[in-house]
Amino acid sequence: MTAAPEAGAPEVGAPRRRSEDARLVTGRTRWTDNMQPAGTLHVAFLRSPQAHARIVRADAERARERPGVVAAFTGADLADEQGSLPCAWLVTDDIKHPDHPPMAVDEVRYAGEPVACVVARDRYAAFDALEEIDVDYEPLAPVVDMDAAVEDGSPLVHEGLGTNKSYTWVFENGDLDAALRDAPVVLERRYVQQRLIPTAMEPRSVLCVPEGDEFTLYSATQIPHILRLMLATVTGIPEHRLRVVAPDVGGGFGSKLQVYGEEVIALLLARRLGRPVKWTESRSEGNMAVHHGRDQIQRLTLAADEDGRIRGLKVDLLADMGAYLMLVTPGIPILGAFMFNGIYKMDAYSFTCTGVFTTKTPTDAYRGAGRPEATYAIERLMDELAAELDLDPIEVRRRNWIAKEEFPYETVAGLTYDSGNYEAATERALALFEYDKLRAEQADRNERRDPVRLGIGVSTFTEMCGIAPSRVLGSLSYGAGGWEHASVRILPSGKVEVVTGSSAHGQGHETAWAQIAADRLGVPFEDVRVLHGDTAIAPKGMDTYGSRSLAVGGVALYAACDKVVDKARSIAAHLLEAAEQDLEFTGGRFGVRGVAGEGATLQEVALAAFAAHDLPDGLEPSLDSDATFDPDNFSFPHGTHLCAAEVDTETGMVRLRSYVAVDDVGKVVNPLIVEGQVHGGLAQGIAQALYEEAVYDAEGNLTTTTMADYLLPSAADLPEFTTDRTETPATSNPLGVKGVGEAGTIASTPAVVNAIVDALRPFGVSDVPMPCTPERVWRALRGERGERGGEGAEPGAGGGLGSAGGAR
Repeated sequence: MTAAPEAGAPEVGAPRRRSEDARLVTGRTRWTDNMQPAGTLHVAFLRSPQAHARIVRADAERARERPGVVAAFTGADLADEQGSLPCAWLVTDDIKHPDHPPMAVDEVRYAGEPVACVVARDRYAAFDALEEIDVDYEPLAPVVDMDAAVEDGSPLVHEGLGTNKSYTWVFENGDLDAALRDAPVVLERRYVQQRLIPTAMEPRSVLCVPEGDEFTLYSATQIPHILRLMLATVTGIPEHRLRVVAPDVGGGFGSKLQVYGEEVIALLLARRLGRPVKWTESRSEGNMAVHHGRDQIQRLTLAADEDGRIRGLKVDLLADMGAYLMLVTPGIPILGAFMFNGIYKMDAYSFTCTGVFTTKTPTDAYRGAGRPEATYAIERLMDELAAELDLDPIEVRRRNWIAKEEFPYETVAGLTYDSGNYEAATERALALFEYDKLRAEQADRNERRDPVRLGIGVSTFTEMCGIAPSRVLGSLSYGAGGWEHASVRILPSGKVEVVTGSSAHGQGHETAWAQIAADRLGVPFEDVRVLHGDTAIAPKGMDTYGSRSLAVGGVALYAACDKVVDKARSIAAHLLEAAEQDLEFTGGRFGVRGVAGEGATLQEVALAAFAAHDLPDGLEPSLDSDATFDPDNFSFPHGTHLCAAEVDTETGMVRLRSYVAVDDVGKVVNPLIVEGQVHGGLAQGIAQALYEEAVYDAEGNLTTTTMADYLLPSAADLPEFTTDRTETPATSNPLGVKGVGEAGTIASTPAVVNAIVDALRPFGVSDVPMPCTPERVWRALRGERGERGGEGAEPGAGGGLGSAGGAR
């Protein structure tokens, strides 16, 4: 691929290399942990070793006497000013929402919860002094298992609530009882979405610098604008006295879509001590204290006819909130409520989610945020339905998906899918994958009883992204809107500054936004600079998450550019002594329609506006414009992912042999960025299927606190991906774009697990719990043989391990 388009060619659609990578890849950039203002003090946090306990006594006096220590505080010392961390998504009127102090005062509710902190002249002195803080705990019963947590008589995470249930949220459409009644096929399954730790490249870090009665807080955050508002709300510091800066941020995946206690404490300490205060987490600290993702128990009932057509779907979820409700914790599984039907037509749908408190680290947004969990469930069920009816998994999907001529289509979950072409994406994926050839090889291996079996996994998915519209979010009790803001500033020289409220943390905004502006304004790509991530420079914005940056923020920029052109048109018409309606604007130049040679470039108009010597009466001397975009609908990327996995039935080892992903993300601004987003998403989704799991023991201790325990795949653990695209433009925005940042994660997990189960079906296995480690695969095979057919039973001797119920 080329680095830049040829002269005169459009920027949008060109595979331009990311301009920000030169500094990011070399480390010649600014991130929070490499900032060190004069007089900076460093903070270390003492974290609870108990999952659940009363704090009988906390004493930091000896820590204050250590060399280099400036101050030390317990939660009780800051109780009057630290407030409670916010939750912006209270999904029901009767939701149980306990207070969440940034540092625990009376009781700890998860291992890793902060109970005290030390402030010192360097981070090592601060960390060493933690051992001098005395805390006496009275242990309380941990609450680890969700099923047990909702039973009568269970120990309570929050005694004052009287229950471990935070909320129950219900959505129903259609007559499910009628759909289930006398259905020829009813499948009942139970799947577990294991708990995951986001593990961004850059750990969390925060630096707060006081300047009189004003404060600048630098944070490795995805949400500088939201963080600013929430910090003002929690601490009482007026919002206009707070500036929040997200420098170059090394990844987030949702883990930095948060208002963390460490950010609040850093601000309070800077105010109290009058000095810059800084904290950066260690990896083991982060594994305990950064919010976790997923952690659901899914109980599913699917009703279908004998030909495989779906009648209805029932979903009952238990969703682990952890110990507290953080910024959007309760809403994450609710996002999935609208995606359990996937791309399929059905008459009835019922969704019930119960949020459950446990004595574990709180959960919140993680790449995909509710949609990967939903996609996993429906795509696993489609394979189960195909197996039950002895149909090809592709065929059972064809019989149920929304046909291309049926768009726009209102789904059983109440969303209107505006565009799509599942047929085209699937046909392209099948061809690239050589599906028929692999099926023939699979049959041959099964016939030969090859100990290494071949499985083929299918995932035909869609997702809702571009988190907005604001009215829909409001109807779901979300505490903010979904709009996005952009400004375009035309400098006197004709150079362009773009200011976006969408704050990048690795997505390539600086390149993609410059490409959009260059095309709309007709200026060279190199003449555009993109500014973001600083509430003093970009004061308006709703930030970056939910694959919303391009579909909402990019469209806001598109509209702002058009306003610039409209302003410039008035000045150009005056300069050219022509009527505005007679002017054409192409390639950055205004010309009089039908008159060759006469014209004015945008740069010439910008200079004329700056000089203001000869402007139309009443026209302000500026081309600068801004725009706010609030879409009428979500965007719905889709695609077909196919995975071929080889499973060694003697050892349980899984090897991914090939993987094909054909995605439809609407119009593409930069194919290189899309490719990178897909690759990264695939890595995370495959990691959930095969490698990653946050594990707690019966006492509530996290046992996967380091990278030696929590397995992240490297490039060597992943196959070479074959990727391609079809293009069905979105109708919900003028760019025709859809989201891409989470698609790979959403689609890939069921594709991989379906491939593993497909390889093991001849042995009677219909599920392997994630992550599908060699031990779990081996146990699935051994368990079925031992239970049904004895050691060495032939294929087909057993039923499906891990399935609850079956077909009737």
